[in-house]
Amino acid sequence: MKIFVPPIKSQGIKTKLVEWIKSNAEQVDYDRWVEPFMGTGVVAFNVRPKRALLCDSNPHIIKFYNSLKSKEITSKIVKKYLIKEGEQLLASEGKHYYEIRNRFNENGSSLDFLFLSRSCFNGMMRFNKKGGYNVPFCKKPNRFAQALVTKITNQVENISQIIEKGDFEFKNLDFKETLKNIDSKDLVYCDPPYIGRHVDYFDSWSEEEEIFLRDGLIDANAKFILSTWLSNKYRTNDYIFSVWKEYSISTKEHFYHVGGKESNRNAVYEALLSNVKLNDSISNKVMQSRINTNQSQLTSNQNKTTLPEQLSLKL
Repeated sequence: MKIFVPPIKSQGIKTKLVEWIKSNAEQVDYDRWVEPFMGTGVVAFNVRPKRALLCDSNPHIIKFYNSLKSKEITSKIVKKYLIKEGEQLLASEGKHYYEIRNRFNENGSSLDFLFLSRSCFNGMMRFNKKGGYNVPFCKKPNRFAQALVTKITNQVENISQIIEKGDFEFKNLDFKETLKNIDSKDLVYCDPPYIGRHVDYFDSWSEEEEIFLRDGLIDANAKFILSTWLSNKYRTNDYIFSVWKEYSISTKEHFYHVGGKESNRNAVYEALLSNVKLNDSISNKVMQSRINTNQSQLTSNQNKTTLPEQLSLKL
């Protein structure tokens, strides 16, 4: 399958897991796709439901995609902007990044948000307590060379076309508010910050919120698929066997490139938890037994990952 990569980048993006998630979602009947934590939007944009409610607590993400939807931002505008700002970035030997960051923190420009997400250190999306973007520069003054500008421009065009062809609603809502807007005909895909692991997200995440999310899904009587982590070489996510103990689990091995050091970039068993039957899913109790007896935690086949493809665009 062709994987459409969003122009916004952040750590933990599900690009390499989209095919797996989509194949499971295709087995479920639903009227509307809902995401309380849309992040970059990579899952929804590749599942491409007929109707979708995509929400996030980060207002800058929602503002950016609403700007694509309204055509306030287009691929041509992005290309012109990145060429101009990229030239200034190079001429200033990277100092212009901090001018853009200060400007963004003052006026919240969606174009500046895109610039920062594509030129910050290690693809991080981190904000201080006052809501200010505070990620440092990636130290590559020639960051916006022609090849990357073309790539980002194509990504903007591809996602804009997907939004135009579907019925997508983008809302800046806390997940608790989003839960009030779902019902039994929805399929809710949840990708909350991974509890028990270091995360850089717009908000923090706690056990209390994990439980609130579970209870909200139960109260709405909605079908759901939730992404989380099962284990790495250091430890196991015990919340799966407490908070989510009633639900089936499907797993896949994945390698994250998110740590600042190579030693922090390790394989993780990703998990999909659901209240509906998924491909290769097993019961929570069976998985816990596997872990206790040192059996394989993998339920899905180790397929080769489909590389993201870019469509050519002539401007």
